[in-house]
Amino acid sequence: MTQDIDLETVIRARIRGLRLARGWSLDALAGRCGLSASTLSRIETGHRRIAIDQLSPIARALGTSIDELVELTSDEDVVIHPRRNAAHGHTTWLLTREDEPNGLVVAKMRITARRPAARPGVHPGHEWFTVLSGTARLQLGERVLVVEEGQSAQFSTMVPHALTALDGPLEIIVVFDREGRRAHLDPEKGHAGPTTT
Repeated sequence: MTQDIDLETVIRARIRGLRLARGWSLDALAGRCGLSASTLSRIETGHRRIAIDQLSPIARALGTSIDELVELTSDEDVVIHPRRNAAHGHTTWLLTREDEPNGLVVAKMRITARRPAARPGVHPGHEWFTVLSGTARLQLGERVLVVEEGQSAQFSTMVPHALTALDGPLEIIVVFDREGRRAHLDPEKGHAGPTTT
């Protein structure tokens, strides 16, 4: 399969398919995930963009995970191979192709590093992540924020930033824009995740 696959179209179809497979109305799913039925309807029909912080409660209500909702598969890419960076304490699984036409890359990351980089990174753009398990320590300039399981964060990457695991391994779904993709996933720079920035 060589045609481009639109990630949001895939997510919308999976949400609707899982809801219908359970025999649930929009109201039934709304009651389980804390969103309104009209919001869910607009998400399913493409009249509203899907926000990353909406994915977690929808996935949980449908009995699935965020990474299963966003995973793109094709005849060419059946197996997703992890990219390990032992020096920086993380492993990355790309859930979208790096050449996505909209420029966004979705990845699942497992972070074990507990010490922030010597110098937090700075680059143009924005980043978003949702914590699947564990607790994240997000340094933004002088501030240190704790982001717990089920919570999301988004921030300008022009602010010096570093992301590490607070207590034990951390698993996140992260969305990089074009600039973030270059900063974190460029193999020539040896980057493969937010802990290296």
